[in-house]
Amino acid sequence: MTAISVRLDDEALRALSQLQAAGLSRSEAIRRAIIDTAIRLQSGTALAAEAAALEADESDRREMLEVAGLMESLRASR
Repeated sequence: MTAISVRLDDEALRALSQLQAAGLSRSEAIRRAIIDTAIRLQSGTALAAEAAALEADESDRREMLEVAGLMESLRASR
């Protein structure tokens, strides 16, 4: 394990205090925050890549427009 030093602003200190109040040690709270943030960033990147791939798929775009047209016609016929 590697030890590091960080400077926390007031907002980060309040967040750390909340995590400690929930029963986490300082070290565990900081480790979890780093890991959770990395996972969220990775998930967001993967989701953006998937959206870009779908956006670039012409057949998928045509199908999406067809479905949207069908849904609109069903709504209009009420």
